Amino acid sequence: MNGTVGTGRRYGGDAEDGAGPDVGAGRDGGGAGGVGAAASGGGGDDIEALLRERLRQADERIEMPPGLWSRIQETTPEQRRPEAVALPRRRPYAVAFAVAATVAAVALGAWWMVRPGGGALPPPAKSPSVPVTVHNTETACRETRTLECALRLAKDPHRRYAARDNSAGRVWHGDVLKAHCVVTDGRLVRDEQGLTSTRWYLVTTGEGVRGWLPGVRTRNTREVPVCPAGEA
Repeated sequence: MNGTVGTGRRYGGDAEDGAGPDVGAGRDGGGAGGVGAAASGGGGDDIEALLRERLRQADERIEMPPGLWSRIQETTPEQRRPEAVALPRRRPYAVAFAVAATVAAVALGAWWMVRPGGGALPPPAKSPSVPVTVHNTETACRETRTLECALRLAKDPHRRYAARDNSAGRVWHGDVLKAHCVVTDGRLVRDEQGLTSTRWYLVTTGEGVRGWLPGVRTRNTREVPVCPAGEA
């Protein structure tokens, strides 16, 4: 700093000594940066002015480290962002515990459904039967329920219809049967009017008799599901 604390003159006297804290005028820096000779009116203001001057000069002497500003300018916005903190990974035993809990829950649910006394799940419902009506082409037999007017239900749709051992039961004209399914490759049958068909319906009568009705013995107009393999 250029300003110095000198030994100035006392107010009202001519001799110089070191008793007074007067602020003396330094060299050239005293006028520009410091406080001049003691101003009239009080020494406290001179001390405050001197301290301010010294602080200003000290601040001017502080130098910025070389290259600091350029490094700040070269920093990209991505580099200034805080880094993402990765979440901790699940430990192996935690994953194994979760899998074991899932397996236990499934097993418990299966046991609950089939537990003793609880009853198993009901079997899937079968497709509903389709009502079919027996049709006799002989007009004289439509009102008579005699043995001569009875129509046969077969045991096997692929065997000869009139075979003695291929009879499962009897039906008459107008009977309504429950058709469960149909096969389309059964034995060819021809009725009294010459109508032929290889379709056979698996039916149940009102009395619970189960057998195969030839397609020529009905005039069914509703769709019947095809029998699964091995049904006939």
